[in-house]
Amino acid sequence: MAERVLIIGSGGREHALAWKLAQSPHVQQVLVAPGNAGTANNGKISNSAVSVSNHSILAQYCKDHNVGLVLVGPEVPLAAGIVDDLTAAGVTCFGPSAKAAQLEASKSFSKSFMDRHNIPTARWSSFTDPQDACKYIQDAEFPALVVKASGLAAGKGVVVARDKDEACKAVLDIMKDKAFGSAGETVVVEEQLEGEEVSCLCFSDGITVSPMPPAQDHKRLLDGDQGPNTGGMGAYCPTPQVSEEVLQEIKRSVLQKTVDGMREEGTPYVGVLYAGIMLTKQGPKVLEFNCRFGDPECQVLMPLLKSDLYEVLKKTLQVDLSSSPVQWLEDSAAVTVVMASGGYPASYKKGLEITGLSQASEMGIQVFHAGTSLKEGGGVITSGGRVLTVTAVRPTLESALCSANEGVAVISFPDAVYRRDIGHHAITYLTRSRGLTYKDSGVDIAAGNRLVDMIKPLAKATSRPGCNAELGGFAGLFDLKAAGFTDPILVSGTDGVGTKLKIAQACGIHSTLGQDLVAMCVNDVLAQGAEPLFFLDYFSCGHLDVRVASSVIGGIADACQMAGCALLGGETAEMPGVYGPSDYDLAGFCVGAVERGAVLPRLKDIMEGDLLIGIASSGLHSNGFSLVRKILEQSGLQYNSPAPFGQPGQNIGEVLLTPTKIYSRILQPILRSGAVKAYAHITGGGLLENIPRILPPELAVDLDASRWRIPAVFSWLQKEGGLSEEEMSRTFNCGLGAVLVVSKQDVQRVLRPLQAQEEAWIVGSLTDKQPGAEAVVIRNLEQSLKDSPGRSPDTSVLQNGALQGEHSARKRTKVAVLISGTGTNLQALMEQVKKPSSSAEIVVVISNRPGVMGLKRASMAGIQTRVVDHKLYGSRAEFDGTIDKVLEEFGVELVCLAGFMRILTGPFVRKWSGKMLNIHPSLLPSFKGVNAQKQALQAGVRVTGCTVHFVAEEVDAGAIVVQEAVPILVTDTEESLSERIREAEHRAFPAALELVASGGLKLRDDGRIVWNQSVQG
Repeated sequence: MAERVLIIGSGGREHALAWKLAQSPHVQQVLVAPGNAGTANNGKISNSAVSVSNHSILAQYCKDHNVGLVLVGPEVPLAAGIVDDLTAAGVTCFGPSAKAAQLEASKSFSKSFMDRHNIPTARWSSFTDPQDACKYIQDAEFPALVVKASGLAAGKGVVVARDKDEACKAVLDIMKDKAFGSAGETVVVEEQLEGEEVSCLCFSDGITVSPMPPAQDHKRLLDGDQGPNTGGMGAYCPTPQVSEEVLQEIKRSVLQKTVDGMREEGTPYVGVLYAGIMLTKQGPKVLEFNCRFGDPECQVLMPLLKSDLYEVLKKTLQVDLSSSPVQWLEDSAAVTVVMASGGYPASYKKGLEITGLSQASEMGIQVFHAGTSLKEGGGVITSGGRVLTVTAVRPTLESALCSANEGVAVISFPDAVYRRDIGHHAITYLTRSRGLTYKDSGVDIAAGNRLVDMIKPLAKATSRPGCNAELGGFAGLFDLKAAGFTDPILVSGTDGVGTKLKIAQACGIHSTLGQDLVAMCVNDVLAQGAEPLFFLDYFSCGHLDVRVASSVIGGIADACQMAGCALLGGETAEMPGVYGPSDYDLAGFCVGAVERGAVLPRLKDIMEGDLLIGIASSGLHSNGFSLVRKILEQSGLQYNSPAPFGQPGQNIGEVLLTPTKIYSRILQPILRSGAVKAYAHITGGGLLENIPRILPPELAVDLDASRWRIPAVFSWLQKEGGLSEEEMSRTFNCGLGAVLVVSKQDVQRVLRPLQAQEEAWIVGSLTDKQPGAEAVVIRNLEQSLKDSPGRSPDTSVLQNGALQGEHSARKRTKVAVLISGTGTNLQALMEQVKKPSSSAEIVVVISNRPGVMGLKRASMAGIQTRVVDHKLYGSRAEFDGTIDKVLEEFGVELVCLAGFMRILTGPFVRKWSGKMLNIHPSLLPSFKGVNAQKQALQAGVRVTGCTVHFVAEEVDAGAIVVQEAVPILVTDTEESLSERIREAEHRAFPAALELVASGGLKLRDDGRIVWNQSVQG
């Protein structure tokens, strides 16, 4: 339903806002109070006589007239608290609160705020005594020649003096002679900055800032920047002097910092923030803040706004600016020329008739009214200092200025004053003569530096023992000893992502490629049994698009965290002429280490009869995409076509770009156990060529495709491309991202912890290779491809006599679970121990709180429960002693803390050292203690997760058993992130329980984990 909008104000800014809002289909009527001749009975737009100074009357008016939104134009009502009062009365109002509006209303507050938050600005001091101010001017070590009235002075309370005497005179005029009334009770004296002045505005919803194109105002009355200061004699937009790099710097160091700082101080800034910026040789510095649309900047910004202004205002108020970017016209420039009354900015006549308005409109010129009124009997007359703003939008700045001046020429009123050189700074800049630079050849060093600055914190977040991941040096260092190695062998791997790049570039989805790149390298390094230690990337392109590059490298940093390796460095190469302007390529390099006695494959141990465990892929991973693209081209489908495979609602591009799985976190504990003889990464060459790489030449592979789940994308490719079984199995992974070789007796020991976190199956076995026989035979592949999706893998191999007997004869470890609440992790542990293959048995659940849900869960599962209420004990030692007696009563061998909200004493922890597990909602050692999810969000990291660790006396400091990474989404709240971490906990805790209960790992006396290679599954 269309709404009625009320705009507060009477100038050219308010006319421009009304003009833009009236274009929205969501807006039924625009009321302007008090308005001017341009907003009187103009289509959807009309004036209102309601009092805007009495906020109670105004609020009632809005309710009586069904006003859905109030937009405040000038600064005075904002400083007077109009937004606070209307909001309190239930009227939606756009603009900052009175407290937030202090950024403009008090220059002293604003400068102090900038100092507190390290926002670049001129050196300054504030004074209430004119003598102190003059002494500061005379003694300052810098030119303290800018004198400002601290309060609101209609944009005119600033004097830029030529020398110290003139600056002191300005102080006296403001403070003693009250040139600006009460606004000058406090003055701010500032350093005079040198450079170009620009206006940088943004929408802010209190969290996200959405910058507008930079504009430039012209304060002086006359051409050549001569004459007295005014409220503004014209403006143009955009400003070529502000490069994209500089604009991003202003966004980061000024606009975002300001909004973040206001939020941190308990005063969220919601509305339009206007930063007056001086482009100095030291970088952008803030001259002042305004808390509303600028005038006349608004008159050039609104014609360039492509988005629906009403929708932008609503998204701002709904704290939803991040959901969709605000759109602006491209390849267009706007110029507005102010026509002022003779005598302005001093005294001037009113009531002078204006002519030529209709002729200007016929020329395609937009005239926004400011100081105008309707004449009785018809016509428009002057009623203010700045009368009209004549605005033209054209493809170039020069043509826009020419058209605006032509519009001014046809409009007339007596003694009109206006400038003819609006935009002259920009035109001089555009036509300047200069020598060639490296950037002229297509290489933008500044963009490269900006990219490095953006990715430094991402790389820093990947730091790990042995490496602090600091970018910027000539080379990176890694300390193997600090990483815990004693006799290591280094392992290296390198790879790319092939022509999957072409699909990402076509779809405009770049962030997932980083995981592909890291996975391809890390998964290769794992094949030698190595722990991935650090990663380096190589990004080459024809033109460096910082947004695209940062998205790719941000994905690499996230993936490094998932893999447990540090992003130690990289290279960005901009090579125009080698690559097309929008093309780029990627390469990755991973270095890992493995103790000398643990190198894989163990060829001498591999024998006939060993079993093969397959681990599920996520789909195509990063191989075979040239063939995929050929099949897609042949099918006539597009990347944005609904996918005939994958999840409902996905298009083809999204499914094909599903990132490659990284196996390091789940496989490293299993590889260290010694139960795995070999590991094959199923990469280029598919199943046929990769598995033989890890086998003795006398052995062959017998695979049964009915034993694993084949994703639907493979079935579609095989059918659509008419691919043979051999072509499928030589090109693609067909659903298996990795294959492990294990002995029959170790198969369950490996399979159990795998299946707790990932889909995995026994997919085949090793046989003697007969002369002339194939190295790999895959049975049932064609039928399995036809049956997919919907087919469940045949797991009957798990039910043969030998393996089944193994389950029934196994002695289970007796486990106690300590809880304090709902017991969701308890539920996951109970589900795990129900499995016939489990090595654990929960014999008792103990709670320190009576009546909690976790106790009910345990009772319903037939598990004994005990309540040891901490409130009934005089000391922690007495409480812990009682729990210890219960554990002894049930013969407990292993304790799991599942949401147990009590800190246990040192003696208790020491007694149960190596026999007590806890789970923490972060990737330790990061974010220890309480509120881990909140800490992660505040730190701005891209990945967090959960950690199962042995309990030590220091909180959250015990040896790590299992970790699972959880990516942090842009939209995450503390609640949504916590929910996804809980889901990860429900996988990680059961996996850790099985590892410890089965004896697969133990805690040594020195606090480090040792993997028991002799334990049978």
